[in-house]
Amino acid sequence: MKKYGSIVHILSLACVCLISVGCATNQPGAATAPPNSGHLLVNRVPNFGTDLSLILSVDGKDVGSFTEGRNYDGYLSAGQHRLTARVDPNRTGARPGRTTLTVKAGQTYSYTAAWSGENLVLVRNQ
Repeated sequence: MKKYGSIVHILSLACVCLISVGCATNQPGAATAPPNSGHLLVNRVPNFGTDLSLILSVDGKDVGSFTEGRNYDGYLSAGQHRLTARVDPNRTGARPGRTTLTVKAGQTYSYTAAWSGENLVLVRNQ
């Protein structure tokens, strides 16, 4: 019985250690920037709409769908990229916001997806 209790104790301790290591390595913002990359932030304007999602694409590939309170925070390789922001569901036929960004390694770029009339725009933050 004593041997069984020791094995259970050791296995429990090992599980706790593995869980602790996993939590420590998965913290938001803990990731380091990839080499030769720039940091991109895209926020939703506060009046974007509670029942609408912001869909962000980089170079024609969707990188995420962001509901209220969620924003894009990622890295892009150095060079030229095409950013597109669109709304889902698109009940009014809103045109997407588009911009071209030339990323320099080590730089941070920040945009806000906002409404201009009934269409989306990507506004560069200073």
